[in-house]
Amino acid sequence: MRQISTQSRELGSVLSGKQLLKDEILQQFPSNELHYYLQKNFIELVPSIVKKKYTYSCNRCFNDQSYLFYEHPCTRCEKLCVYCRNCINMGKASTCNPIVKWIGPPVMPPESPSEPILQWNGTLSKPQEKASHLLARSVKTKTSTLVHAVCGAGKTEILFQAVEAALETGKRICIATPRRDVVQELFPRFQKAFPTTTIQALFGGSEHRNDGAHVTISTTHQLYRYQDAFDVMVIDEVDAFPNTADLTLQRAAKNAQKPDGTLIFLTATPTQPILSQVKKGTLQSVKIPARYHGCAVPEPKTKWIGDWKKAIEKNKVPYSLLQWLKPRILAKKPVLLFLPDIPSMLKLEKLLTPYTPKIKSVHAKDPDRGKKVEEMRKKEINLLLTTTILERGVTFSNVDVAVLGAEKTIFTESALVQIAGRAGRDRNFPEGDVTFFHHGHTEAILKAQRHIQQMNREARKAGLLKAEKA
Repeated sequence: MRQISTQSRELGSVLSGKQLLKDEILQQFPSNELHYYLQKNFIELVPSIVKKKYTYSCNRCFNDQSYLFYEHPCTRCEKLCVYCRNCINMGKASTCNPIVKWIGPPVMPPESPSEPILQWNGTLSKPQEKASHLLARSVKTKTSTLVHAVCGAGKTEILFQAVEAALETGKRICIATPRRDVVQELFPRFQKAFPTTTIQALFGGSEHRNDGAHVTISTTHQLYRYQDAFDVMVIDEVDAFPNTADLTLQRAAKNAQKPDGTLIFLTATPTQPILSQVKKGTLQSVKIPARYHGCAVPEPKTKWIGDWKKAIEKNKVPYSLLQWLKPRILAKKPVLLFLPDIPSMLKLEKLLTPYTPKIKSVHAKDPDRGKKVEEMRKKEINLLLTTTILERGVTFSNVDVAVLGAEKTIFTESALVQIAGRAGRDRNFPEGDVTFFHHGHTEAILKAQRHIQQMNREARKAGLLKAEKA
């Protein structure tokens, strides 16, 4: 019995606050043990897929769109089996692969980290301090909060005091973000600031998983596996794709948070629904219009470039872009160049290679994306072409930024604001050129310019900016 009790604690630890597929559990525990815990009512099996009147519903990701389900003959159950295509990347949720949930004795939470919990020796600006104190109070009072902070305000450091307050009282924290690049960047920074704290990083293929983690830094998709797990849920870049486009991800974040948990939103470009909550008084907020180093966010310039796509198809680098790039290539100035689609980006990369061998491109499906980003940081490459995958969460020192095809619909106001926010983030290089090359002005371009100008005006009015050059 002692062995079974130990095993049950292990299973309870694995399943605590989670909803995992039976196949996932059988990779760690033999089927006879699973049957024993089922008989003892320590676990329950919940159907992954439920038949509704006109469609199906997935109990893991909450998808109920009929076109996202597929029916096929199954060799395991020897029936027509239905599975959910919406969350297939997280494992196959199907009619013969139920969800396993823990309903046994409460699982003891992991021991609190040893003191001192927070070992970060940096300093905060006055706006950062104000936001930091508010978030710490939010955790203690379970009050949901929006932090509306300009790109480069230092949002990560603002979280430290709130995370410490949560850890001191035995709370579990999740920081969810839409991009794996951001998870990979945040993970070592939190490890350094909280060296006695167990931290896990969750994304596809991640090796940093720990069921007893105090702090979880995760891509939003990984939240499909959690239920009532976190006392504090931080949604980073709440306005970013795919969060805004996928209702199932929004439900997953809500499902992963405990019913009485604290919700914190972080973004430079809040959506109208969130701003409406602030206006109604149902969500408290704090605004940080200035960067941590006290310098203005570089304001984007626009430049008409004509039919740039046609030029690339004719194997020509658009003239205005080439004139902008040449002096930067000569000076070995790091450049981040955004494009709206992968084919144009890959063709332009070939066209620009004769001008500089230190050029590469990245996109969402690029297996070497992380490696190339690191090469850019180390200045092993000077020109990095990218899709919108790098619009958020990555920092390069002394970089100039350009968008080719800024008129395309993929470049929304928030995307363009975030892209502009890549420049001037380093306190040693607080300035940077941001140019939107376009084939016609759009409302998104104009709104992005106004957005950044307005934040800079607010920062100046509040006396938060250093004396600027005439």
